[in-house]
Amino acid sequence: MVNPGLFIYHCAAPPLPAHVANGMYGLILVEPETGLPPVDKEFSVIQSEVYAKEGTAPGQLEHAYSDGMDENFSPMFVVYNGAVGALTEKPLIVDQDDRVRIYFGNAGPNKIATFHIIGMVFYKVYRDGDLISPPGRSIQTVVVPPGGAVVVEFTAVVPGDYKMLDHAIFRVDKGCVGILKVRPKGTDMYSRLDLFDFIDWWLTLTF
Repeated sequence: MVNPGLFIYHCAAPPLPAHVANGMYGLILVEPETGLPPVDKEFSVIQSEVYAKEGTAPGQLEHAYSDGMDENFSPMFVVYNGAVGALTEKPLIVDQDDRVRIYFGNAGPNKIATFHIIGMVFYKVYRDGDLISPPGRSIQTVVVPPGGAVVVEFTAVVPGDYKMLDHAIFRVDKGCVGILKVRPKGTDMYSRLDLFDFIDWWLTLTF
């Protein structure tokens, strides 16, 4: 490819919708000639929808093509990296003060994604996978259409477990959630009390 950027690729053989809905997609990164600025950690995350119905065998699901055809229909699952629990059972792991870059794509096939990490603000957002134009700054939620991509960067300042999700928030209960684990430097989980302090609300109650 001759155009720098982050791109979704997918199967284009008929039946195209069924192939995309069953996972025949991925991301292609074409860096500018000068490369991208160095960061400490990089990850690839792809959101997609699962249109399914109960199969003939117990516990088995089958692709529901007719559900995908109805664009007002809600998918059975919305997932990261192909499966419910993919990024909760195996979280993205970084260290405190790491500069982090996430290459995010929305494979669809139908729904817009609104990528968000609770407690994080993206200090750079390369919208639409555009790696040539100046990035957006200080953005918390990014809209990505089906077949689109985005690159976000942030610094993991405070240790803890951060939820990645689609801010069409009911999709969390359909599986669209992951964990970004920020490991502390040393053993002190509360080393940045100037930014964040935890108070156990239960201890503040009076009876």
